[in-house]
Order: sequence, then C-alpha cells, then structure tokens
Amino acid sequence: MWSANSKNIKRQNYQLTLEPEFILRFDNKIKLTTLGRFRSISLDALSPENVTDNAYSPYSKPLFIGNSSELELREFYVEIPSDNYYFTLGKQQVVWGKADGLKVLDIVNPQSYREFILEDFDDSRIPQWMANIETRLGEWDAQLLWIPEQSYHVLPGNDALYTPTSPLLAPKPPPGVSVDVQPIDRPGRTLTDSDIGLRLSRFWQDWDLSLNYLYQYDNFVLPYQRRSLTTNGPHVDIEPQYQRTHMLGGSFSNAFDSWVVRGELAYFSDRYFLAKGTRDSDGITKGEEASYVIGLDWAGLENTLISGQLFQSVVINRQSATLRDKTDSTLSLLANHTLFNETLELRLIWLTNTNIGDGLVRLRVTYEWRDNLKTWVSSDTFYGSEEGLFGQFDANDRLTFGIEMGFE
Repeated sequence: MWSANSKNIKRQNYQLTLEPEFILRFDNKIKLTTLGRFRSISLDALSPENVTDNAYSPYSKPLFIGNSSELELREFYVEIPSDNYYFTLGKQQVVWGKADGLKVLDIVNPQSYREFILEDFDDSRIPQWMANIETRLGEWDAQLLWIPEQSYHVLPGNDALYTPTSPLLAPKPPPGVSVDVQPIDRPGRTLTDSDIGLRLSRFWQDWDLSLNYLYQYDNFVLPYQRRSLTTNGPHVDIEPQYQRTHMLGGSFSNAFDSWVVRGELAYFSDRYFLAKGTRDSDGITKGEEASYVIGLDWAGLENTLISGQLFQSVVINRQSATLRDKTDSTLSLLANHTLFNETLELRLIWLTNTNIGDGLVRLRVTYEWRDNLKTWVSSDTFYGSEEGLFGQFDANDRLTFGIEMGFE
C-alpha cells in the first residue's frame, strides 16, 4: 500500500491477513461457526499500536502481539433451528442497512475507523457477543437482538494516519489553554447497559419493507469539557463518556424493470453534538437527529450497475448552535462493470459532501484467476477543504495492491 500527495510518494504499509474459518454441522441441524483473524503490518502507518483499544469490551479486545500484529476472534456463534424460532448465539455481525459508502441503519455493530471508511464494512465492523432470535409474527419476519457486550467505535490514536483533524470532529483548544484527557467513563453493567434491537420485515405488494428499533449507547464517545482557571492559565479537562439513544427507523426497496428504488430512515431520540461557541459550558449540546438515504439503481446494460444515493442528516430541536450544519448532505455515485465472464470487475465509488465540497473517489480493478485466487489494484483519492470529513485526509491518497487466496 502506497500513500501519495503533491510532494512525495511513500509506502504506507505492507499487510498480511489470515482468516481461518471452521464450520461444524451436527446431526440435529445445529451449526457452529468460528472465524479468526491474524493481521501483521510492517511499517507503522496503520499498525495496531496506533489504534486506541479502550473502546473494546474485555471480551472482544484483540490480542496485540508486539507493535505490528494482532490476533482476533472475529466470530464464534452457534445456530439452533427449531419449529418456530431460529437462534444465533455468540459473537457475530448483524447487518440491517445496505447503503453504499456510508451507513444509516447499519449501526448494530460498532466499527473500526483505523482506515477511516476505506476498509470493507465486513472487515471494519466489530462483531459482538449477542443473542439473535428470529421468528414469524403473522405476516412479518421478526428479529430480536440482545447485546450485553459494551464495545464501541474504535478510533485511531493520536498522530495516526487517519486520526481525525477536522474541527467538526476534533476542535482545537484556543492558544494558551492546557488540556488533559481523562479515562473514558464507559458503561459496564451487563444487564442494564445492554443494547436491545427489534426488526420486523416483510414483502408487501412487490415492496421489501422493514421496521427497525434499537436502544443502544451511541458508539461515538462524547468529549465533555470541564473548564477551569488555574495559576498557569485556562485549563480544560476532557471527560469522555457515552450516552443512550432510541433509534426508530425502517427501509424499503422495489424493482421496476431495470430500476431499483430503495431507501433507509433512522430517527434518534437523543443525540449529542459539539457546541458552537462557549454558551454550553461542557462543549456539548443535545438534540435529535433524522438521517436517511434515498438510492436509485439502474442495471439496463449487461453486466453493469449504476447507482446514485442522497444521504442527509438533519439535527432537530437542538438546544444551541452546533459546529456541524443543521442539515448535512452527501451524494454518492457507484458504477460497477464486469468483463470476461465476470472474472474482471471494474468499480467506481464517488462520495461528495455538498456542504463543504470535499469528497472521496475510489477506483478498483479486480481479476479472479480461479475461484480461490484473485488480485486487485485500487486507488483512494481525497479532495477538498481540511475542515471536511473527507478533505481532512487530502494528504492520505493511496494506491493499494492485493492478493487474496482461499484454501479448503
């Protein structure tokens, strides 16, 4: 993997990943799945030592081997079918939303931002220990989740390659103000701090519909401030903590000839944002949030998919002004084409934020030599103002070469 900017080209890292998977099937239709991951990284631009691990629960934290390797139990769950229920118990991923590039409903599992949003979601999601129960309720398929584990979004450490620097995410203290960051005040009660989720889905008059509810801690830690005046001047203590929220949402999709219309909506009852100015003494203001995505897919050409999406996030009933805009909008374009009996794949994803004008362009070419062997080359190009979500990484453009092999 290589990084590039207008001044130089440098190696970002070499990475070796091994993912052994074992599946045991029993005579009574019970199935046990185990998936591990060993990741070794030479060079230190993305090494495990540059990732804060305090967001992991003690039951999910990877084992770090030196400064360059990590060993992780990614999944370990048993599937138990019965006449009326289907139980999936153990460490697993649950995917609700399927938007491209960004997430709306796909928030059940926290995410690693070690590589910002450049990792595949299957790799960046943090599997959690949970009970996943599925059954039928009349015309609806019902899914109930109980997640007693407290793991949250994992962020890069200070001075890592993808450490947030945008003032929208990491505001800088004024000159002359000293800052101390306290340990995270994280939930730790197994029962009362559990997350609970419910999803109802059905097919109705050619529409795929879902209703989703999730009671969880927001996976982003909130940097509450405690300001004081000391003999050495102004001082701020950052006291990070997590807050609860109710999420109510849903999804829809329908196909019309070569077109698919789809969308996701999520309403959050309690959201906390970085405050603008000094009116809020703790630097945080409370509100609500409505987030949605509308997508339109077209497959009118053979072996070709073109998809456009509009993401919007709207802050509702905010108590005071926020650093972010009240309405934040992002557009996306995906184009995918396959050749030579689907052995060669060309893929483009473009994300652009219309508030600030920054964005990310991703190109990827994949060739499948055999069922268990593929190679690829991809480029990730950021652009725009350093104040933006994407533009803050304008110096981190990269070119990636990869080989993937499977063994049975």
